Amino acid sequence: MRVAIIGGGAAGLMAAYFAAQNKKAKVTLFEQNEKLGKKIYITGKGRCNISNTASREPYEFLKNVVNNNKFLYSAINNFTYYDLCDFCEQFGLKLNVERGGRVFPASNKSSDVIKMLEIACTKSGVNIKLNSKVLKLEKLDDGDIEVEFKNQVMDFDSVIICTGGFSYRATGSDGDGYKFAKSFSINVVNPKPALVPIALKENVASLEGLSLKNVQLTSKLDGKIIKSFFGEMLFTKDGISGPIALSMSSFVNNLQIDKMKFEIDLKPSVSFSELENRFLKDVSNSPNINFKNLLKDYLPKSLIDYFIQEVKIPADKKLNSITTVERKQFINTLKCLQFSGKKLYDVDMGIITSGGVNVNEINPSTMESKKVKGLYFAGEVLDVDALTGGFNLHLAFATGKLAGMNASKYKE
Repeated sequence: MRVAIIGGGAAGLMAAYFAAQNKKAKVTLFEQNEKLGKKIYITGKGRCNISNTASREPYEFLKNVVNNNKFLYSAINNFTYYDLCDFCEQFGLKLNVERGGRVFPASNKSSDVIKMLEIACTKSGVNIKLNSKVLKLEKLDDGDIEVEFKNQVMDFDSVIICTGGFSYRATGSDGDGYKFAKSFSINVVNPKPALVPIALKENVASLEGLSLKNVQLTSKLDGKIIKSFFGEMLFTKDGISGPIALSMSSFVNNLQIDKMKFEIDLKPSVSFSELENRFLKDVSNSPNINFKNLLKDYLPKSLIDYFIQEVKIPADKKLNSITTVERKQFINTLKCLQFSGKKLYDVDMGIITSGGVNVNEINPSTMESKKVKGLYFAGEVLDVDALTGGFNLHLAFATGKLAGMNASKYKE
């Protein structure tokens, strides 16, 4: 049994390992780069958020999947958090669990995750071919699939495509998997950026680098709420990023961003009336201080000047001179600092790609194409994507395992 894996990332390495557990299988992994796991290396800011404890239960994990979560049920059920822990322990990688159930290697080094996966594959007899970009796949009359690379061809009984999406193209994610799928008349859902910063129409350059914690970000289109997230976000030179903004992007990437509003509740745990009472108390205690000086107790220092422009209350106005209308405007802006969407950042800036191989044409129990026998897909090349927090890497591992297990016994 000859099995080829195209792509040496998270899904590909896991697929190769599990395919090689069938001792009758001869497994070859093709990687176009000079080393394995280039995208793994940069995940989690180099620390590699390998999973999330929500994967203990498939139902909890799938609540964090944005697109086609039902398709992933078999894969996640077949490779839970406990299975990942057992796998890592088997090859000597210790794990730590952090806030939000995020799982990292105890060393905080993504290179240790890559090393573990490479050791797992080499010990299992996987033939790893680096600097070997696959150029073409072709289904032969005898049922084999021909793989062309480096002016060479090899025939395989089954092939698993794990080439990733379009994001971070410098790591090798160049969309080849979509090209291979289309060459077999397999439909591909138009790739879009996901988990990507959102550019705004307003000039927010003065806010660049400002991190806001424990805020509520809400998106609206034509006055209708699309999605709301609580947590941490970050201003870029022309937009917003950080966990809740990135998550938001995955829910609005099919919408007209330039017609959307993004509202930040800077005090989500405090009601309008509570803020009003607090302000009135401040006026009573310090009637002659300037409005700008008051804001030091309400806002981060780097947000104050921008906020004053938005609320349209003079910075030097005394508190006891602020009108009822201005007071309500101040509190409304604290509860709803509004921005206008411009566009999402380019797909290459996304942590992952939304869209990909249409999962309606893939068997969710095996990851095999319903159109082409012996052809499998795993990882980001599929039209599945999840929120930040280790979910995307775990689903790459899970779909890789399922594809590897089934591709290696395809002709048995």
